[in-house]
Amino acid sequence: MTPQLEEAMRLLRMAKRDHAAFAVLTNAPGVDQATVCFHAQQAAEKAIKAVMCLRGFEYRRTHDLEELAGMLIDRGETLPVDLMDLRRLTPYAVEFRYDDEIIHLVTRNEAGRIAEMLLGWAADEITRGGR
Repeated sequence: MTPQLEEAMRLLRMAKRDHAAFAVLTNAPGVDQATVCFHAQQAAEKAIKAVMCLRGFEYRRTHDLEELAGMLIDRGETLPVDLMDLRRLTPYAVEFRYDDEIIHLVTRNEAGRIAEMLLGWAADEITRGGR
């Protein structure tokens, strides 16, 4: 197993943990939108980074999903979600976590759909071993 594949698998495991937290919090009473969508954003981010690691692509430390996806697209990759979806999910990583007036850019269902699509895509890529 290559170091890239090992790191990709580690990131995918962490993405699945974030998605599990998202799933639990989605219907939990009293949990706000920012907290729930933070975990969807984190799952999406780690899924994208898993594929980047698998491909041997370097990336800077960022939570910007659109930037990360753009790096993949620039190298000929196709993602299963629209860049606009990633743009709407990105602010839940940092900005909305420290603001008490949250603008709802995505619904919880949309956030979950984005994360699930990226998780499935990353898992498929890792299963194929990056081929």
